[in-house]
Amino acid sequence: MSKGTIGVTSDNIFPVIKKFLYSDHEIFLRELISNAVDATQKLKVISRQPSAVSIPMDDLRVRVTIDKKKKTLTVSDHGIGMTADEVDKFINQIAFSGAEEFLNQYKDKAEAIIGHFGLGFYSAFMVSKKVEIFSLSYREDAKAVHWSCEGSPEYTMEDTIKAERGTDIVLHIDDEFAQYLEDATIEGLLKKYCKFLPVEIAFGKKKEWKDGKEVELDEENIINDVNPAWTRKPADLKDEDYDKFYHELYPTQMDEPLFHIHLNVDYPFNLTGILYFPKIKSNLDVHRNKIQLYCNQVYVTDEVENIVPEYLTLLHGVIDSPDIPLNVSRSYLQSDNNVKKISGYITKKVADKLAELYKADKDGFAKKWDDIKMFIQFGMLTDEKFYEKATGFALLKNLSGEYATLDEYMDKVRDKQVDKDGNMVLLYTNDPDAHYTFIERAKAKGYDVLLQDGELDVHCMSQAEQKHEKLRFVRIDSDTIENLIKKEDAAKDAYTDEQKEGLRKAFEALLPTSEDKLRYNVTCEAAAADALPVFLTQNEFMRRMKEMAAHQQGLSFYGQMPESYNLVLNTSHPLIQELVGKEVSEQVNEEVEKDGKKETVLKTVCKLEGEDDRMKQLIDIALLAGGQLKGEALAKFVNRSVELL
Repeated sequence: MSKGTIGVTSDNIFPVIKKFLYSDHEIFLRELISNAVDATQKLKVISRQPSAVSIPMDDLRVRVTIDKKKKTLTVSDHGIGMTADEVDKFINQIAFSGAEEFLNQYKDKAEAIIGHFGLGFYSAFMVSKKVEIFSLSYREDAKAVHWSCEGSPEYTMEDTIKAERGTDIVLHIDDEFAQYLEDATIEGLLKKYCKFLPVEIAFGKKKEWKDGKEVELDEENIINDVNPAWTRKPADLKDEDYDKFYHELYPTQMDEPLFHIHLNVDYPFNLTGILYFPKIKSNLDVHRNKIQLYCNQVYVTDEVENIVPEYLTLLHGVIDSPDIPLNVSRSYLQSDNNVKKISGYITKKVADKLAELYKADKDGFAKKWDDIKMFIQFGMLTDEKFYEKATGFALLKNLSGEYATLDEYMDKVRDKQVDKDGNMVLLYTNDPDAHYTFIERAKAKGYDVLLQDGELDVHCMSQAEQKHEKLRFVRIDSDTIENLIKKEDAAKDAYTDEQKEGLRKAFEALLPTSEDKLRYNVTCEAAAADALPVFLTQNEFMRRMKEMAAHQQGLSFYGQMPESYNLVLNTSHPLIQELVGKEVSEQVNEEVEKDGKKETVLKTVCKLEGEDDRMKQLIDIALLAGGQLKGEALAKFVNRSVELL
């Protein structure tokens, strides 16, 4: 037996490993399994060399076993094994990567060798008070070796007896981490990190229910699928294979994916994977972190924001690349040129796939549009290159359920919806029922109306306006239809400014007491004679800024501003014309607050003698049409309507 000191630069290396080197304690199992798979893959490579001696390859499974009495967790492989010299080289000299050396030696022949960092083995000390290695090399006449360490730089190493080639790593689990001696915990970790490793991972025996109880079978319980869909050629897969793999990735996902993209590139970097487009309705955050990152089929993370643009995190699926740089624990991404190239490739691949689908089947693409709309809009708003490609397949939908790209739609309405100044005006609603009256007046003039009721529609409309100088989107209730698309200068009525001011003030005096965040501004306009006598409009800019403020912190100022509406008195309507010139003034006392004190002041108020009920009725009709007449005010309107009848 020999004793020695592990070759490290500081006696504090183990506390560093336990607390700082790895982001999660649970990844110790991933690292040990990865090393076992590496050892097995190395054996496969060596066995195929022309000069290799005959090596039995009948059982290459990696096995994980728990002994609760001894409080041990063991990871066993039948791979390449180690001699005493190799244990000294690869284990006692921390950060010397055996996989790195092996790849250099067999770089043109080696299969996927997972480990690159030389520190994975030491993650075992995060949860163990003692770790033992029992290993027998594949080499002829090799002697088995036993290595032991209790979490300090001192170790012991001696010859031992081992019947089979390979390595057993025995972890004596610390009492603090007793959960890693539970079958359910270990099986959960194996399925999380090792579900698609290229070598079979066995944990315990399969079980089935028989006669009302769970019975253990003789067959080993294999955790993983060694040939997952993304490692196979697209030509060898059918749609049902992709759907099956989707549900293998997300067992609780009930909806089927809309379509998928199979990634497969080997230059200038290696990247494989499958990305799925799920149905996305709303609530962006709910769907994130669904893309799983693998490194040679080893699960790394589902937080891939540094690899793919943020909007692509709404997709589901798998990305696998050995060229994505990770730190020693494979837990964090390090940004470099490869990551940027991979991100750009994925973005282009997604955009090209969408363009291809739209070109091949516009009607079929349109049927899926409502389910992928948010994803595409998110991409257009956050990625300029994606925006440029997406203009060819991003769709608008009108109230008739017809879909078209922005360019196609502008061509459709160009003859009628260009105002006198040459601006293309696209009308839209986010609530067809609430805006019914406005919509019908627009249709009567031959105008088309878009349905824009998505969470990101307002942002996308503003983006399109910035890209097109003579384009405006306006909500159908922002003004009278004549003002929304002005074909000529506004008609002038026959009333003096004094008459309209008196009329305006008379109506203003009867407005309901406004809440802190609700303001009405009374105006007089010569709208069409067949329009409502009094109606509500809301400034497009201010309303849009308030809607955008709900998603953008930089616009919070607008979100805090009160809701402001215009109460428009239509001076072309006979009912309003009857009221012009009937106003009278009276002096009333009003209590106001000044310098923190309340005092009474004399105020001049305009009113229409004997017309209060009719004016209140006109105001309430406008509020009712605008969806703002509720509660007590609505009850009073109903009673007043009955009395007037």
